[in-house]
Amino acid sequence: MRLTVLMNAGPWLPVPPPGYGGIENVVATLVPELRRLGVRVVLASVGASALPVDELVSVYPDGQFAALQRPYNQVCGVAQAHLAGVARELRARDDIDLVHDHVEAVGLATLAAMGPDAPPALHTLHWDLAKHPALYGHLDGGDRVRVNGVSAAQLTRAPQALRDHAVGHVHLATPLAVDAERRPGPLRGDHVVVLGRITPGKGQDVAVRLAHRYGFPLVLAGPVGPYHRPRDLAADAGARQNPDVRFFVDEVAPHVDGDRVRWVGTVAGRDRDDLVASARATLFPLRWEEPGGTAVVESLALGTPVVATARGCLPELVDDGRTGLLTDDEERLGELVRAAGRIDPAECRREAAARFTPAVMAQRYVELYGRLRQLAPARLPPV
Repeated sequence: MRLTVLMNAGPWLPVPPPGYGGIENVVATLVPELRRLGVRVVLASVGASALPVDELVSVYPDGQFAALQRPYNQVCGVAQAHLAGVARELRARDDIDLVHDHVEAVGLATLAAMGPDAPPALHTLHWDLAKHPALYGHLDGGDRVRVNGVSAAQLTRAPQALRDHAVGHVHLATPLAVDAERRPGPLRGDHVVVLGRITPGKGQDVAVRLAHRYGFPLVLAGPVGPYHRPRDLAADAGARQNPDVRFFVDEVAPHVDGDRVRWVGTVAGRDRDDLVASARATLFPLRWEEPGGTAVVESLALGTPVVATARGCLPELVDDGRTGLLTDDEERLGELVRAAGRIDPAECRREAAARFTPAVMAQRYVELYGRLRQLAPARLPPV
């Protein structure tokens, strides 16, 4: 029997997203491979989503990401309204075999509360599991709701109640890993790249200081709060209300001189790939337990060695000394950037092609879907 999965990507950005969009990019990477494996996919997202699927379910016509900058009491109902739409859809039909949910906290809480009239649900945990202790510490999804991590390290930090519902982990993937071992590498530049949203946990303040101390050119590529381009941030007089903007202005911007250190904003598509593929290394001076590491596997697929603090999923994704260099001491990162030239780019691409393709990720999820359906009780018919 053909499997029908409702893939819940949430209301924040369309799938695929324009530029930055972590979870939405994961969904956009996973869904085509699931469909190639014969899975029928009903996507719950916003109406602007352009990803080819079998059906699209939406509450909002466009992404609601900008609403996250409004006061809590003005935005707290956005995700709930989206999940209410998902719940209505699930209760009205009997052809959904399984829900694969990606919406932080409210997705898990809603699906757990639906009871036996809902299909089995797999909730993928994309974030730091120290968050939401009241939810994760008392989760009761019975045999119907299960969770998976995006790394083994992530799940070790989960409260016991959450671990009791876990069915394993699935590493993230990138389309760049497909045939990566056959792709010739570009000419290497001397610059180092830090990819991702500029926020204290990503450690861009460490990176800019190291760039000046060790004398390597550094490019920061990623948004600051809701601002994807430097001119957008400069034009908003109220920008400092956002904590990530304050971090950038106070700790990072004083070191951004346009020469040794540049902030280029969000870089997407071919421009991002060229920036990373031509870099000496990608740098991850992490101050938090990185759960998934999409930018890490993208870097490896492009043949660019990873230099990082050995936190979270990094030791699972990077073979220290072969595809990158890891350290427990952030002050050593500058020395490792200098040593990154000893890592063979072809070895990075081979590793990505073997471990981080969308096909590998999709096959692993199909296995989890099968396990979840075996564990879950029979669903009551819709009313």
